Parts: sequence; C-alpha cells; structure tokens
Amino acid sequence: MGNTVQRAFDLAAEDYDRLRRRLVPGFDDFYRAAIDLLRFPRDTEIEVLDLGAGTGLLAAFVAYSFPKARITMVDISNEMLDRARERFELGGERFQFEVSDYGTRGINNKYDAVVSALSIHHLRDDQKRALFGQIHGALKDDGVFVNAEQFRGATAELDRHNHERWLTRVRELGVGERDLAAALERMKFDRAATLEDQLEWLGAAGFRDIVCTYKNLMFAVYAGTK
Repeated sequence: MGNTVQRAFDLAAEDYDRLRRRLVPGFDDFYRAAIDLLRFPRDTEIEVLDLGAGTGLLAAFVAYSFPKARITMVDISNEMLDRARERFELGGERFQFEVSDYGTRGINNKYDAVVSALSIHHLRDDQKRALFGQIHGALKDDGVFVNAEQFRGATAELDRHNHERWLTRVRELGVGERDLAAALERMKFDRAATLEDQLEWLGAAGFRDIVCTYKNLMFAVYAGTK
C-alpha cells in the first residue's frame, strides 16, 4: 500500500475510533454482520488473522464474541497498532501485533478465520485478487474469510449516488466539516472495486459458500469458506 497511505493513517490514529461510528452509517449492524459470519461456537479456541487491523476495532468485536480466540493484528501503521496494543494490553499472549504491508508480504501461518474491515480497498485490483488467493491458502479446512468492506458502485451513476447519500448521512450523524475533510483526503487513496467483482474473485480463489449479508450505500460485508 505504500508509505503515503501509512502516513495518512498514522495521522488519523488518534481520532480513528471516535470518527468511525460517524463515518460508517449503520456502524453497529456493519460490524455485527461481520461477527455473525464467524460461525464458530462461542468457546472455540480459534486462530484469527485481522488484516489492516488499525486500532483493533474489529478485533475487539471478535475478542468479545469469542473469548478464547487468539488474534494476530497486522497493519502498515505502527501508530494505529499502538492504539490496538493499548486496547488489548491486559490480554497477554492472546493478542499479537505485526507492523507489515500485507499487500506485498505473504501470510505464513494457518488460521481458522481471516477478517478485515475497511482496509483491502486500498490495494490495486490485481493485489486484491492475489490476496484472496493467499488468504484461501492460509485458511485451515472449513476456515472462513470475512471482509467488512467499502465497494465501488457498479456504474458511475450508482457510485456517485452512493457517495452523495453517504455525505448526507455522515453530516446527519454529526461529523464535523474538518473531520469530514480529513476523511475525504484519506479516501483519495481508495481503490475500491465493485462488490460483484470482489465476490467473483473469491470464487476464482477457490472459496465456496460465498455470501454477502450486509449492504448499505458503499459498505458491504461478505464471506467465503475454504
């Protein structure tokens, strides 16, 4: 993803969690949909990899829902992961942190689940496709990949409509114009793909039981099983 994206999110780290709720309309349903796609019994000792973990927001939902889960959080921004380390400082070895650009490095270990939230859209489309293949290879049999993601409208008109409605909604949710301007600046690094393409790439990577369970404006939650 490169140093430019890293710098943008280093600068955003301090206020990231506070703003996320105002910048993602349907915040609770969005993250709940991701957790609901992790179809494991609550007390299962699962190994989870969180790509683009940021401040550990999605990981916190996973940790709460699966109290025996062991979670490895990967992010290109050390400033973001510092917030995650603070969040999970009492969790001990259950939580691991890795500063890395997952878009250019392979995944070495095996996991029961790979999750991501609002991160993979920073990659080029060819990198996304390659990553989906790497994730499939890193999952244990019957493992699941869950992506809570931003997508581009299937046509320019749909994409423009989604963006305009998003601007209206976040202003209704009370985001300040300065924070909105900063978010729009970060969005210049977005390389979102259509939802249709992303689901197709999952199938090409070998995933089965591909499903999209949440869609709201330019946000969607989908999953595939190995």
